[in-house]
Formats: sequence, C-alpha cells, structure tokens
Amino acid sequence: MKYFNEKISPGFVALFSGRMIQFAANGFIGLFLPIFLLTKLNYRIEYVFLYYLIGYVGYALVLPFGVRLLNKIGLRRSLRISVFLDGAFYACLFFIDKSPLFLLVLSVIIIVADRLMFWLPFHIDFAKFTEKSNRGKEVSLLWGTKSFLGVILPVAAGFFIGRFGFNFVFIIAIVLFVSAFIPFLMLPRTKEKFSWGIVETFKRFFSKDNRRLVIANLANGAENTVGVIIWPIFIWQLFNGNFFEVGAISSLIIFISIILQMIAGKYTDLFDKRKMLRWGSAIYASGWLAKVFVLTAGQIFVVGAYHSLAQIFKDTPFDTLNYEIMADHGHYVDEYTVLKEMAVMLGKTLMLVFAIFVALNFGLNWTFGLAALASLFINML
Repeated sequence: MKYFNEKISPGFVALFSGRMIQFAANGFIGLFLPIFLLTKLNYRIEYVFLYYLIGYVGYALVLPFGVRLLNKIGLRRSLRISVFLDGAFYACLFFIDKSPLFLLVLSVIIIVADRLMFWLPFHIDFAKFTEKSNRGKEVSLLWGTKSFLGVILPVAAGFFIGRFGFNFVFIIAIVLFVSAFIPFLMLPRTKEKFSWGIVETFKRFFSKDNRRLVIANLANGAENTVGVIIWPIFIWQLFNGNFFEVGAISSLIIFISIILQMIAGKYTDLFDKRKMLRWGSAIYASGWLAKVFVLTAGQIFVVGAYHSLAQIFKDTPFDTLNYEIMADHGHYVDEYTVLKEMAVMLGKTLMLVFAIFVALNFGLNWTFGLAALASLFINML
C-alpha cells in the first residue's frame, strides 16, 4: 500500500475487485473470441468485422437514449445487471450451433445492452472513487492486474480450447462474469443524473470546446479495435491455427510488461502526463508500423514486446487524463463520459469500415498501418 500517496477509497476497492474478476473471465476468452467468430462465419474476415461493426454502431446509437434509462435504474444497479448480461452473451455463443443466425443477432442485442449498463457506470464511478494524487497509480494497478492475469490465462485458455473446445472456456467465462456481482454489491451509491437532452448531447459532441476530447477518444477507439479484433486473428493465421501457441506467445509478451506498467503509473502522477502521452503515442504508432512486416513467430515476440512496452506509456497517461477531465467536470461527469463513449464507438466503427476495404484488397497486415495513423491522434487529449 506504500505505492499510494494516501488511503484508497472503499468504492475503488469494490470497483477494482469486480473488474479483476471480469479481467479473469476475459483472459480466458477475450483473445480467442474473434478467432471463434471467424471459424463460425465460414472463415470470412469481413463477416467478423461486420459482426463487431453492428455491435459498435448499435451501442453508439442507443447511448444518447439509453442513458436516460440509467437515470431510472441507477449506476450501482446497472453495474450489477451487466454481469448477468455478460453471462447471457457467452451463453449465446455456447449454443450458437443450434441456431446460428438467431443467436448471433441475439448476442449483438445483449452485448449492446451490456455495454450501456456497464461502461458508463464504471467510468463515472472510477472518476468519482479515485483521487487526483493517486489516479495514475490506480489506473496502473487496474491495467497491471489485467497484465498479470494475461500472463497466465491466455496460455491456459489456448490449451483448454485445443483440448476441449471453445465451450469449455465459455462455461468458465460465464461463471466468472456472474461472480463479479459479489464485489459490485459493496459499491457506495453515487448521485449522478444525466441532464442533457438528445439534441444537447449531439451539440456538445460536435462542439469546438470538446473537439480534442472527441478526436483523441475516437482515435483510441479506432486503434484499440485493431488490437482486439485483427491482431489475434493475424497471429492465429501465422501459427496455422494452433491455439496453444497463440496463447503462449501472448502470455510471454505480456509477462515482460507488468513491472513497467506499475512504474509508468508512478511517473504518470509525478511528471507531465501530456508530454508522456505525446511521446508514448508516437512510439506506439511505430510499433503498429513494425507489425505490418511481421512474418515469423520470433518477429511476433520481438515486435509484440516492444509494442506492449510502448502501450504502457500511451495508455496510462491517456486513461489518467481522461478520468481527470471527467472528474474536473463535477456533476457533469456522466455527461462527459457519454461524449467519450460516443467518440470511442465512432472510432471503432470507422476503423472497421476502412479495415474491411484494406484487408480484402491489400491484406490483413496492412490494417496495422491504419492503427498507426490513429495512434498519432491520441495525443490530442
């Protein structure tokens, strides 16, 4: 606990504990989910992109309207409901062979509802339950824990999928996601109410005053989409469909970045976050460019390790600054969280539209060039 400057809040402890359980669930399936969808969609990469695209567009469209629903439900209750929606999403995938089209459509509807119920309350509570003097360290603790679990779980998941199939890890993920309900029971109540109308929300989104916030988060969403969806499929293809090797190389890359993540959090609180973000995003963009030319397993490790290191010095100040911007707006923290989420979804949507064209005409690896370009705009925050 000497890592922190002062005592951390009980709200942060509850939020972190629930998120840690969710990270464990994601560690079992997150890396392999795009690959699973690829195998179920006749190995058509454009269908996988379209599946994610529909989900992102659906969330972006529902967000300005759905936030009114959160006013009635409440932030704590929304977070608790979200864990059961997570479980329902993976249950759809578990039974997908029984009615593929229906369950794919149902899974998209569920994941849109899940994002609405989880992400807004989570970001609002994180901004509320963290203090400025510790925020960089708390962000680092969050992502450092994710990295720690990422050392163990992908290789274990790769082994289980290769030996028992996807349904085995889906069951594990469902149990873990629902278990996150327990720490979320301990969350203190936060009195936030979304006050903007739909027209006002879109005016603020396109306002000159919020342009840097919107562009930076749009770019971050675009870049993140390539890392979450396209990179796992790319390395799976490079390893000729060997799930264990995909999990093992991913775990090895994450292992070398854990301590550096905690160091980054310490220095994020001491140094100029914007300067750190500017250098971090530039170095991170160079990592995406290097991935365009990856051809072997050895190159995956070297370039992946370099990119993980660069990501630490991009994500830690970026997330910290985002939460500071939201916290500085006081009772408007939920309104600015909505703007952030809208920007992220727009970025993800635009990236997938361009990625379909690039992947089909030039090759999957050239989508990493799009991610490099997006990374350069992240430092506008």
